Amino acid sequence: MPRQQAPATRPSRRRSYDQFCAAARALDSVGDRWTLLIVRELLAGPRRYTDLHADLPGVSTDVLASRLKDMEQGGLAVRRRLPPPAAATVYELTPHGRGLLPVLTALTRWGAPALDERRPTDAVRAHWFALPLLSAMDQLVCSGTVEVRLDEGEFHLRTGAVPSGQGGYGYGPAPDADACLVLDAELCLALAHGDHTLAEAVGDGRIEVRGESPLADEIRGLGQGLQEDAGRATRDHRPTRA
Repeated sequence: MPRQQAPATRPSRRRSYDQFCAAARALDSVGDRWTLLIVRELLAGPRRYTDLHADLPGVSTDVLASRLKDMEQGGLAVRRRLPPPAAATVYELTPHGRGLLPVLTALTRWGAPALDERRPTDAVRAHWFALPLLSAMDQLVCSGTVEVRLDEGEFHLRTGAVPSGQGGYGYGPAPDADACLVLDAELCLALAHGDHTLAEAVGDGRIEVRGESPLADEIRGLGQGLQEDAGRATRDHRPTRA
């Protein structure tokens, strides 16, 4: 008897909304659960699979592997081998993937009011506060690196013109930081929500600015300028003697 041929298998296809709409097409790529949070992690730089899993509490290894594979196929991320002595495999965003930074920043600003109270079950990582703080620092003109110190840990931000291939923030301290800001996570969220401005927080001492550089001076100047404006307003409203 002739050997029966196995039925041809169709190539796997990711789910799609099948709508001719830019928002729907975008959600075809990043709408699955965990995908945007993986992007959040990779926006800070290349990461090993084990590090991603450690900083995404609650994701299973199967789901993480599946999402990373989808992101590779969709052109959002690539996997590469680091040269010795590291000799580790890392995932990093493509330029297309890094283009999601404004999306994550807008989502963070929109979601900030929901963080009115930290639940006992909530995990937290210091670098998760980088996105809220990035929006508050858009006004800075000087380019450079700002190290941020919270009780939860440290991360760093890049202001002004960001070098090609780098994201707006990174993990841990920056040895070559142009400025260092010491504040708390609550203030990061208040800045994101618009309850305070960077100038107000520096001016009233809720943010301690360290470092000697044009960038550090610019940040200090925001607070000093606000204090000077307040002083002028007080003088202008002071009653004159007859």
